[in-house]
Amino acid sequence: MNPFRTLSLALVVSFGLHAVPATAADSSMSANSGDPTYQIQNPPAYAMIGDLLIARPLLVAATIVGAGLFVIALPFTAAGGNVGASGKALVVDPGKAAFVRCLGCTQSGYNNRD
Repeated sequence: MNPFRTLSLALVVSFGLHAVPATAADSSMSANSGDPTYQIQNPPAYAMIGDLLIARPLLVAATIVGAGLFVIALPFTAAGGNVGASGKALVVDPGKAAFVRCLGCTQSGYNNRD
């Protein structure tokens, strides 16, 4: 396996493992718990298939490219004082859409608490 494929596989696995604690923390909550941040969505099968085959690979690629762009832009964003905003826009938002959102759902199921 060439080094690029090895690096790509390592990045995908590491981003995937970061999503496991986020999903495990809320897995004990039921739909009837009264939590206002939990939303029930029942996507149809064609939405799940499209999400699995098209959207998720693109979102994972966007997360990886965004991480690279974040590192490249880091000196400029640090000088401007908006490192957190650029990190959220380039890495966290695509990563959350790729790894936290349920298959076929349109929202991640968590309200923005910022």
